[in-house]
Amino acid sequence: MGRVVEITDVILRDAHQSLMATRMAMEDMVPACEDLDNAGYWSLECWGGATFDACIRFLNEDPWERLRTFKKLMPKTPLQMLLRGQNLLGYRHYEDGVVERFVEKAAKNGMDVFRVFDALNDLRNLKTAIRAVKATGKHAQGTICYTVSPVHTVEAFIQMATELKAMGVDSIAIKDMAALLTPQVAYDLVKGIKTACGADTLVHLHVHSTTGVTLVSIMKAIEAGVDIVDTSISSLALGSGHNPTESLVAMLAGTGYETKLDMDRILKVKRHFAKIRPRYKHFMADYNGVDTEIFDSQIPGGMISNMVNQLKEMEASDMLQDVMEEVPRVRADAGYPPLVTPSSQIVGSQAVFNVLMGERYGTQTEEFSDLMLGYYGSTLGEKNPEVLAQAQGLTGKAVITGRPADLLKPEWDQLKSEAAALANFDGSDEDVLTYAMFPSVAETFFKSRPEGPKNLGKDPAKAA
Repeated sequence: MGRVVEITDVILRDAHQSLMATRMAMEDMVPACEDLDNAGYWSLECWGGATFDACIRFLNEDPWERLRTFKKLMPKTPLQMLLRGQNLLGYRHYEDGVVERFVEKAAKNGMDVFRVFDALNDLRNLKTAIRAVKATGKHAQGTICYTVSPVHTVEAFIQMATELKAMGVDSIAIKDMAALLTPQVAYDLVKGIKTACGADTLVHLHVHSTTGVTLVSIMKAIEAGVDIVDTSISSLALGSGHNPTESLVAMLAGTGYETKLDMDRILKVKRHFAKIRPRYKHFMADYNGVDTEIFDSQIPGGMISNMVNQLKEMEASDMLQDVMEEVPRVRADAGYPPLVTPSSQIVGSQAVFNVLMGERYGTQTEEFSDLMLGYYGSTLGEKNPEVLAQAQGLTGKAVITGRPADLLKPEWDQLKSEAAALANFDGSDEDVLTYAMFPSVAETFFKSRPEGPKNLGKDPAKAA
C-alpha cells in the first residue's frame, strides 16, 4: 500500500460559493450527505466563508440550523469551516469575547475543524480564534494566505508557518484563493514547512483551478509530503472553482500515493450534483475556462465580478480595463496585502474610485483609509508614505501598529440587547451572533424566518 493522501471535499461550501454565488439550497445538498459521509474523506468543508451571509440574505435559512443538519446527516466525517480570524464571518473586527463565543457555539453546534485565516496574514489577528478553538478541544488549523509580490517569498511563508506552529495549531493550511501557486513553488513551500516545523506537522493544501496549473501543483505538493488536499467532486469543479476529486484519484494511480476514497459513493454524489447544477445556471458566470492573466493581475474571480457590478452601477463598464490595471498599483501602495475577503473588496473599490475620479486617493473609502492606517492589521510590505499621509489627512485618525482588536471594548451585552429588541429573536446566543455578523440583514431574516427556507434554483426548461 502506498502513502495515503487525505482529501477534504469542498462541494458543500466553497465549490458552490465559487461557481454559483453560494446560492445552493440546503435541500439540494441533503440527498448527497450519506454518500459523502461514507466516502472516506478526512473532512468535509460545509460552513463559513460566505455561506452565513447567503443563508440569511438570500435563502431565508438559519445557518446554525444548516450546521446542525449537516452534523446529524454526516456523523462519521469531521465537518470543516473557514473562519476569518478576528473578522469571524463578517467584514469588521470583533472584540475577543465575541470571537470566543462564536467559536464555542460553532463547536457546540457541530463544527470540528476550524480553518482560521487573516486577510493580511497578520498572525495577531488569528491568536484569539485559535486559542478559542483549542479551548473547545476541536481542530485548529492555522492558515497562510498564499500570494505573489516582491515581498512574499517562500522563506517568508515558511517563517509564518513556524510562527503558527508555535501558536499551537493542529495543522497548517496553505490557502491559494487565486490559483497562483505554481508547481515548483508548491513543492518548495511544502518541503520547507515540513523541514522547518517537523515532518510530523500536518500540512493541508487548498488551491483553486482558475489558472489551469494547480492540479500539477497538488501533485508536486504530494511529492513534497503534503498530508491533505482540497478538491471538489467534478460536477461542481474547475473554472474559478477547484480541481476535481476524481481527477486527483486517477492522477495518483501507479505513483505510490493513493487516497482512501470510495469511488462508487463519489460517483453517486457526482451524478446528484450534475442534475442539480443546471437549476442554478442563472447564478453562474458565462466564463468558466482557464485564465492565466491572473498571474499578472492577481485578481481572484470573485473580485473581478464585484468590480464589474460596481462599474455597471456607476455606468462606467467601459473603464474595467483601466481599473484592472490600477488594482496592482493600489495593492503595492497598501503594502501588498493578499487579495482575499475583505482586503480584495477594499483594494478593488479604491481602484474603482481612483479611475472614476481621475485623481488617485483624493477620495478614499473609509475601509481603504483604515487599511492604510493599520486598523485591519499589518502588511508584509511597506505602505506608500504619501498615500498614508492622505489617509491621515482625510480621516484625522492616527496610524496604529498594535493589534486592532486591542482597541475594541467588550460588546456582547450591547449586541445582545440590540438583538433582543428585534422581532422573532429567539433568545439564543446563536441569534445574537447572527445579528453581530450582519445586523441589518439579520433583522429582515428574523422577520421572515417563520416562512422557511427558499430554493432559488429554477427548472432549466422554464429558466430563460
